[in-house]
Amino acid sequence: MKLMDQARQLLHEFKGESYVFGNGVLKESGKLVSKLGQRPMMVANDSKWYEPTINVVTKSIEDQGLSLLGNRVVPGSRPNSPREDVRRIQQSIEEFKPDCLVALGGGSTIDAVKGANVLYSLAGYSSDFETYFGVGEVTKVISETGTKLLPMLAIQTAASSGAHLTKYSNITDLATGQKKLIVDEAIVPERALFDYDVTKSMHPSLTVDGAFDGLAHCLEVFYGAGDKNFAKLKDIAIAGIDLIVQNVEKVYNNPEDEAGREALGLGTDLGGYAIMLGGTNGAHLTSFSLVDIASHGRACAIMNPYYTVFFAPAIERQLHLLADIFIDAGLMANGARAFSGRDLGIAVAEAMRELARRVGFPVTLSELQGFSDLHIQRALNAAKNPQLEMKLKNMPVPLTASMVDEYMGPVLDAAKTGDFAVIKNLNF
Repeated sequence: MKLMDQARQLLHEFKGESYVFGNGVLKESGKLVSKLGQRPMMVANDSKWYEPTINVVTKSIEDQGLSLLGNRVVPGSRPNSPREDVRRIQQSIEEFKPDCLVALGGGSTIDAVKGANVLYSLAGYSSDFETYFGVGEVTKVISETGTKLLPMLAIQTAASSGAHLTKYSNITDLATGQKKLIVDEAIVPERALFDYDVTKSMHPSLTVDGAFDGLAHCLEVFYGAGDKNFAKLKDIAIAGIDLIVQNVEKVYNNPEDEAGREALGLGTDLGGYAIMLGGTNGAHLTSFSLVDIASHGRACAIMNPYYTVFFAPAIERQLHLLADIFIDAGLMANGARAFSGRDLGIAVAEAMRELARRVGFPVTLSELQGFSDLHIQRALNAAKNPQLEMKLKNMPVPLTASMVDEYMGPVLDAAKTGDFAVIKNLNF
């Protein structure tokens, strides 16, 4: 409980009164909507699993004397926020002309609504996705045109991406199988809500996907921490990683574990806090090229052990702290505390793979149905794209586009076969 209390305190520090979270808070959603506008449009996935949650939110909105535009819910997004779904939501905004948006769902639906809001609100400048990919491009257009985005309430339903708290919108081009990012403070939802009770009926595989996504956020940001922000990121990341590592297997085996569900919610929310202070890097970058064969969390879970070995000489102090968590969780031998450098990185990476195995996850790319060497080439090409350059810069071992093939290539080859030996470390 002490760790969970620490997590709650960190989240209050992060979002203040703009974020309502915990068990049983869904009925508060209407009050949050009323602070944003009088003509809400709600976007939510159309499935029986979502129906009870949608009903509670709709009633809560009606209790505030408001009603949803069109008296209906606009369908949400498929996984990975395909461009087509973002466009469809944009068209619904154009049709109903709301004064605020409610996005109810997991990260894909929330990201899709963020993207649709940008395309709708800034259509007078450009309705081309490519205009807004990268860092800070939305803010540039807002500053130039004086236009504002519609205010938004994000209601999270999955302990995973932290999309309800963050400046990221991940959007996928299904034709090319490539995901790209809008990264901008302007798209952070004004209000957010997450009732952790909602996650208790999630399928175990989706639960694990989300947990490893949140773990990747904490892990990758912590790997990239510098001297100036190390202490702060350590508090956030270590708490998040500890909560997820200690509880993901428990919840996988017992989906009704209420305390475990809350712990995963808090841990993945801390992942959202982490990525607002620092950036993800290697595993996230590679995951964007695997969208046709793996969920985002699964792709990150596969790749992070191999990037851990690559980064190891540069992140030894982070790895010692992670080793303590994995040893306490029974995933590493106590003697590994004496390791250093690459050897320590391999020990931590093995613990990460063991955790993945315990919840039925693959640990190599070759285990993914449909994987081929074309995915490796796609990932290497994407890493050289200037729109994704922030991921290379965020690495604790920064790479330039000209270094990608020499150093990232072996990491991907290792992830294909499971052989850490082929990974090359940079000399410092």
